[in-house]
Amino acid sequence: MLELSEQQELMRKVVRDFVEKEIAPIARQIDEEDTCPVELFQKMAPLGINGVFVPAKYGGAGLGFTEMVLVLEEIARHAAGLALGLVAHYMGVYAIMTWGSEEQKQKYLPRICSGGFSGLSITEPGGGSDFTGQKSTGQLVDGEWVLNGRKCFITNSHCMSVNVVTVRTGEDAKGRPQISAFIIEGDTPGHTPGRKEKKAGLRGSYTGEIILNNVRLSPDNLLGKPGDGAKISLGTLGEMGRTGTAAAALGILRGCLEESVKYAKERIIYGKPLSNLVNIQMIIAQNRTDYEAARLLTYNAAGLKDAGKPCAQEVSMAKFFATEASVKAAKRTMDLMGGYGVITDYPVSRFLRDAVATIPACGTSHIMQVIIAGAELRK
Repeated sequence: MLELSEQQELMRKVVRDFVEKEIAPIARQIDEEDTCPVELFQKMAPLGINGVFVPAKYGGAGLGFTEMVLVLEEIARHAAGLALGLVAHYMGVYAIMTWGSEEQKQKYLPRICSGGFSGLSITEPGGGSDFTGQKSTGQLVDGEWVLNGRKCFITNSHCMSVNVVTVRTGEDAKGRPQISAFIIEGDTPGHTPGRKEKKAGLRGSYTGEIILNNVRLSPDNLLGKPGDGAKISLGTLGEMGRTGTAAAALGILRGCLEESVKYAKERIIYGKPLSNLVNIQMIIAQNRTDYEAARLLTYNAAGLKDAGKPCAQEVSMAKFFATEASVKAAKRTMDLMGGYGVITDYPVSRFLRDAVATIPACGTSHIMQVIIAGAELRK
């Protein structure tokens, strides 16, 4: 049985109250207009949401990844797209917090914990998982790094104030591509958003291109050492991004459970509540079971991360199960509601679109299965 501490339950209440007041009333509007409500993100900052796992000395709440999961679940219950925008922000924060120098932490973390969006720009048109195949380049010219290239499918592309970007900076001693990471402020000349994508799901967060056109950076903008880019990318995606995506899927699962129960109790058919039908009860039972299983997997992975223990396999299991289960729960809930399930006055069709879109985020289900099986075979 998973029990949260008194402090964590208080955090959940604070976030839930904020979500019910500020996000739930406009969740449908956010989805229909496919806009990112930046002003809401700025309102979250005083609650400690934007830097929930960042130490207090850098402007964060000084909590952990369990609290991060808690925050994302509550937000995704109503607006999974906004939650994924927060996941992308957390990835930029995590990369700087984990691999940044003390000077970089002092410079950037307080700013992005107090209301500025951050992000992580890795994916290129040639593929997201092929880190060594990146075409974007960084060259050292007259004591400055000059970056050129194009990133795609980048969450927060059109609203980030601090971006962590990976580029190819040469070759190592064995002739393999050397990938390095840089911190770029959003208004740096040559760093501009390109095409904004139109998504089927997870609307409410910007996803699009980042164009690097002769972006000139000081050596102080290098994150870690030259060649650390793959390590930073994989470390951030593998333990932070995937945990966050699992948490967002968990929120969708809870939304499906709550909507299925609510509708089954309110809908009267042949003079009796729909909930009296055994097949309807089976749908609710499966929604509850999938939610509980995803909850245990996701909070377990976050707890291992908080404890400083290896958790790559557990994170991959949580991400794989929660995202796939959320798709099935949304489909079941639409079946339960019949014609009403496809009416946009109800949130269930949005749940389905959002759930499907969580699967490729931060690594597809096939990649998660490869990681899970690989870890098992190495034991």
